[in-house]
Amino acid sequence: MKRAVFNNDDPLFYHSVKTAVDDYFSSHNLQKTGNRELYIKAALFIPLALFIYCCLLFGHYAPVGGIMLSISLGMLLCLIAINIMHDACHGSFSAKRWINNTMGLTMNALGSNAFLWKIKHNIIHHTYTNIDGIDNDISQWPVLRQSPTQPWKPAHRYQYIYMFPLYCISTLVWMLVSDFVKYFSGRISSTAIKKIKLQEHLLFWISKLLYGLFYIFIPVALLGWQNWLIGFLLLHVTMGFSLTIIFQLAHLVCNTHFEPTGKGLNEIETTWAVHEVMTTSNFATENKWVNWLAGGLNFQVEHHLFPRISHVHYPAISNIVKNECVRHHLPYHCYSTVGQAFRSHVRFMKALGKETKNVNCA
Repeated sequence: MKRAVFNNDDPLFYHSVKTAVDDYFSSHNLQKTGNRELYIKAALFIPLALFIYCCLLFGHYAPVGGIMLSISLGMLLCLIAINIMHDACHGSFSAKRWINNTMGLTMNALGSNAFLWKIKHNIIHHTYTNIDGIDNDISQWPVLRQSPTQPWKPAHRYQYIYMFPLYCISTLVWMLVSDFVKYFSGRISSTAIKKIKLQEHLLFWISKLLYGLFYIFIPVALLGWQNWLIGFLLLHVTMGFSLTIIFQLAHLVCNTHFEPTGKGLNEIETTWAVHEVMTTSNFATENKWVNWLAGGLNFQVEHHLFPRISHVHYPAISNIVKNECVRHHLPYHCYSTVGQAFRSHVRFMKALGKETKNVNCA
């Protein structure tokens, strides 16, 4: 089993940036959880997704209409995941725990499982970001080389091309295969899942059965299996690509750092907070539309340092974080546009396709 510990002997940076951010919220008399902006998103995205779902089942439209509705539903499910579920599962949607738990179940409504996702994302990814062998986000595709420390195979020469079809089926694999692998194996990558409570077992199976009922059996009965299959695949292609690319632009780009691990306990030279800054990158932080739609995931540096703060506050605290990084001589990775970050991701994956551990994105 692979494990890693950080050298937290000098937590000066995190103490300084946390104090500065706490002072911001105190001086402005603000809660760190969601506000009206977030609740408007929830009140907009969830009913709209239900409306489009009903239109697909009961509406009368030409084939192109069904295609557009399926793509729209996939995009809305992505927006629900990154704006509502993500904050709720981090405990930042509301100050009330029961509201966070309830809104976190939107993950189950999308077809996955909030309990497993919290372990995979909140605990493993946010603690061990870009640490090969522990962070499941960079090891869940065996056919991709996503870290310089991973072994090279000849097929990786073309991964910068074939990665896109994989991104398109990512949620399909995630919800219909990966969740069950994690559940039955009791492991996420090298991390064992602690005992699952009866409530979580019931939620897992009830959610999966309801997913099968509402996303497969009812649509097939009302629309026929051909129309259902086309719409179902379009939904997942849209949602899968959108979700995956947003997270890839935050960590698998040319300016981020990666850590190797061997068997047993591995010591990371930096503190946890410094590690998060080095392994994470922002993008398009000045674009208000991206800020609103991406659920703050374009402010990944702020999110990884303060995952319990709602994404609606990240634009306001980003200058604080950036100034603290500069003051402590740390990088503050950021691409000015989505296009720049996207091209960096492609260059990075293309560079990893070469038989070398020295990644050159030039």
